[in-house]
Amino acid sequence: MESLNDTTWEVLLCGTDLPQSLLALALSRSGKKVLHIDKNDYYGGAEAAFSLQEAEAWVEKINSCESRHLGWKWQYADFWASIDFHSVLLSFYSDIAYNITLSPHLIYARSNLVPALVSSKVYRQLEFLAVGTWWICGVKEPDLDRGVDEVGNSAKQAEKKVVRRIPGSREDAFADKSISLRATRSLMKVLRGAADPETYPTMISEAGHQSFQNFLESQYMIDPKLQAPLQALTLSPDPPAKTSVAFAVPRLHRHITSIGRFGPGFGAVVPKWGGLAEISQVACRAGAVGGGVYVLKQGIESIDQAHITENHSTSEGANQRHLKIKLQGDNEVKARWIIGTKSTLHSISDWDPPENTMSREVTHLTAIVSSPLTSLFIPPAEGSPPPASVLVVLPPSSLELPKSLDLAEVPAIYLIIHSSDTGECPVGQCTYLFPSCKSNLQSLPAGH
Repeated sequence: MESLNDTTWEVLLCGTDLPQSLLALALSRSGKKVLHIDKNDYYGGAEAAFSLQEAEAWVEKINSCESRHLGWKWQYADFWASIDFHSVLLSFYSDIAYNITLSPHLIYARSNLVPALVSSKVYRQLEFLAVGTWWICGVKEPDLDRGVDEVGNSAKQAEKKVVRRIPGSREDAFADKSISLRATRSLMKVLRGAADPETYPTMISEAGHQSFQNFLESQYMIDPKLQAPLQALTLSPDPPAKTSVAFAVPRLHRHITSIGRFGPGFGAVVPKWGGLAEISQVACRAGAVGGGVYVLKQGIESIDQAHITENHSTSEGANQRHLKIKLQGDNEVKARWIIGTKSTLHSISDWDPPENTMSREVTHLTAIVSSPLTSLFIPPAEGSPPPASVLVVLPPSSLELPKSLDLAEVPAIYLIIHSSDTGECPVGQCTYLFPSCKSNLQSLPAGH
């Protein structure tokens, strides 16, 4: 690090999260002199991926007093195992056999990230795996003719939770025998309208302020039981009554138009070996080839506002002002631009978001289970590649909640399941990923 002292950079980038990593790559390839630093000892920031032991160490650091002064995005973390994995689990599997991501994501074929990965050629050094069938949990209708089951329980008591495939295309809708023909036609009108590039903007302009729930009822006469699958395809973090048409329809459009773009039957992918953290690392390596310099365990301590220097020898032929920056460990550099986020620039920035800025606190749970769940990982269509990720939606109606609770005010729970093909766990196991908004969880009664 000593060689960086008293050096001058055009751009100082803070944090190796995905946005900063892709920006650093673009700047270095355009000939800019880039210094890219991260206060952590790993790449990826909030999208990082860890082995089990690294995850334990990360949890301890998050809960330490040190993290309270680092401006970290995470407020609290915990690590729990049903067995002593150090002595039992890791005796069968290497610690590096696990690669747990902090921020699970699905990359849609129609997302804005895909063109960036293609134009930067980062995709050439990545391996992507298909996201397969979307499932929704529901209650199996009881056999009312029998009235009781084998052990004498009532039909109501004998209800079982089942998962069904969410219809995301015309073929799916007509293949689902549990949906009546009339309901299928109504469902197809919604899917066609959301998929049509000329129709869906009109849907937003005319009914954008409406709740998606009321919109489906008033405009398309969609049965309440079919509203949950459509709501699920939007990945809305809000309950049905609070999800607007302006939010839901563009995401429904993205989902439908993405299907088939990468291959038959699926519309989204996940990067192998750690999700978005893998993309960040590849982008950083490519940026280094382009001339960028990367340094971990380095953050900004302060900026000397009294020492703004003038550089008279610029390629543009004009004077440029440079800031004098003190890094951790008494290292000093100069840079014309400093780029980062609130969490990476907390020590030098007193920026607060505008009052109308919407922000959420998100809770996230990752669980490793000893089951391959092969029945869920079926190809969604003929000719589809074997999926490595599926999504299971738990709508409010599938949860055991008090009868006094209005289900329209309860959000769905999204469960992303990754197989061992993702490189996140050994063969024969799966990872369960539960991201959810804290405010939504607080709307549920205690114990649910």
